[in-house]
Amino acid sequence: MRIRFAVIALLVSACTGTVLEPTTTQPVLDNTTTIQAGNTTTTPVTTTTIGSTTTTLGPEALTIVVFPVPAGSQPHDVAPATDGGVWYTAQGSGELGYLDPETGETRHIPLGSGSAPHGVIVDAEGTPWITDSGLNSIVSVDPITEVVTIYPLPDPAGDVNLNTASFGNDGRLWFTGQEGVYGVLDPAIGEAEIFDAPRGRGPYGITTTPNGDVYYASLAGSYLGAIKADGSAEVLDPPTENQGARRAWSDSTGAIWVSEWNSGNVSRFQPDTGRWDSWALPGDDPAAYAVFVDDEDIVWVSDFGSNSMVRFDPVTETFNVYPLPANPGNVRQILGRPDEVWGAQSAADSLILIRTG
Repeated sequence: MRIRFAVIALLVSACTGTVLEPTTTQPVLDNTTTIQAGNTTTTPVTTTTIGSTTTTLGPEALTIVVFPVPAGSQPHDVAPATDGGVWYTAQGSGELGYLDPETGETRHIPLGSGSAPHGVIVDAEGTPWITDSGLNSIVSVDPITEVVTIYPLPDPAGDVNLNTASFGNDGRLWFTGQEGVYGVLDPAIGEAEIFDAPRGRGPYGITTTPNGDVYYASLAGSYLGAIKADGSAEVLDPPTENQGARRAWSDSTGAIWVSEWNSGNVSRFQPDTGRWDSWALPGDDPAAYAVFVDDEDIVWVSDFGSNSMVRFDPVTETFNVYPLPANPGNVRQILGRPDEVWGAQSAADSLILIRTG
């Protein structure tokens, strides 16, 4: 199915102001695929709030700060703003939230009746873009005027359960719908196409490489999808069957990192060679949700199994585990900027900042 649409609606909104021994390396599965486990350090973290911080010592000294947001917000995804603030989707209240890290103050912008925003990213001009599963629409918000622009999906598309989005190098916005589609919106003209995903249900996380290639992760389909120039998707299977590929992120070399919900692995796909490598997260029952690669090419994963943020160094193949301040915290998305890694504790109505510099 390929559907085009070109509909734009405008709404004006108002503010609502241990150290573990190294685990064993598992056998090589074939000449291009390995499954490995790294050394692990677990570092305790105590609950902190704005105005006080906790420094944890590991291979890197990390400072963690917790920022409460309004009760009932259930913040899902986060995206650093261009002015030093942080945008977050308040899925519980149907709003876009903004945090000022200097003061801890927040403001909320209503997105419309029935809104249930999922993902948020920020474009080069500082405009936040939201995938709103409740509105079944792509939404943008002017960061100055707070005017909300809604791009509804066409009726033939049905309720696609919009999840996440990523800008291609040409300025078009690619997005996923977990009911079995992915699509692309051209913001300049308000026109989009929707494509049926291979294996049906599952498209979830999505990412763009430095050279502009777009990949998405299929949770139900258990694969990485490479989107081709004609809009079709090539299925790339990680080495572990039924792994539940949830989110994907490109590093600076164009390698794609995938968080695997069912297997508890973090995997890397290298497009230039077709090689897959996988590492099991520490712990007895890991469940890898979000993945993010920072500006130093360090990989961060949120693990629901251990209720932690996990830092993975691909060079030394070592993990550091940092328990979340809230239990459960349920960090569903990670994003950042130099020296900062941000996540949203969706189960605890708060954002967390890990200072890496």
